[in-house]
Amino acid sequence: MSIKIKQATANDSAFLAQMILQSSRAGKKDGLFDLLFETNDDATILGRLEALTTTEAKSHCHFSNFLIAEMDGESVGTLCSYEPRIATRETFVKALSEIECNEIDATLEVMYCCDFNLNNRTLMFDFVEEAEGFIDVGVLKALMQKSLLTARLKGYRIAQTLIEIGSLESQLFYKKMGFREVSQKECELYKEKFGRIGLSLMAIEF
Repeated sequence: MSIKIKQATANDSAFLAQMILQSSRAGKKDGLFDLLFETNDDATILGRLEALTTTEAKSHCHFSNFLIAEMDGESVGTLCSYEPRIATRETFVKALSEIECNEIDATLEVMYCCDFNLNNRTLMFDFVEEAEGFIDVGVLKALMQKSLLTARLKGYRIAQTLIEIGSLESQLFYKKMGFREVSQKECELYKEKFGRIGLSLMAIEF
C-alpha cells in the first residue's frame, strides 16, 4: 500500500481533532486539551477540537497547517507545521475565544512554562501522529520527508519540535530523521499537571 500525502482541508477537521487529542495526551491521563476544556469526555473534547481547527484565527491547530497521510483513501497520519511568529500565543487565545473557551490563563501558563525563546522564523513541527493500526509502516517518515522538502522550497533551513523529556520513542524517531537535541527545560508546573518533568527541543538543519 502506497502512502499519499495531501494538504488538509476543513473537511478533515474530525480526523485532525483525533490526532491532536492523541498527540496532546501521548500516553498521559490528561493532555493540554483535557485541562483547557475542563473535561475528560472524548466526545466533548473532539467536538471542540474540530471547531478549533476551523476558526478564523489561524492558530497552530488550524487545518491549513496540516499535512495528512492517506493509504487506500483512508486518513492514517498527520503532521502540523507553523511559524511561531504567525501562530502566536495571542492567536491561540483568539481561536479559543471563538469556540467560547475562556478563563484559560492558568492552563496556558502550563503550556508555555517551558519557554525556549524560539526563533520566530524557524518552522515548528507538532501533532506528528499516526492512526492506530498504521504504526511503523512508514507513515511518519513519509510525512516528515514531504514536510522538509516543502519547507526547503519555501526557504526554510531549520525546523524544530518539542517533545516530552523521557519520550524515548519520539526521541528515537526524530534522531533517525536527522534531528538533534538542542536543549532541555525541566518545569515543576509541567510535572505537576502532566507527570512529565519537562520538554526537550530538537532541531534539524536541511
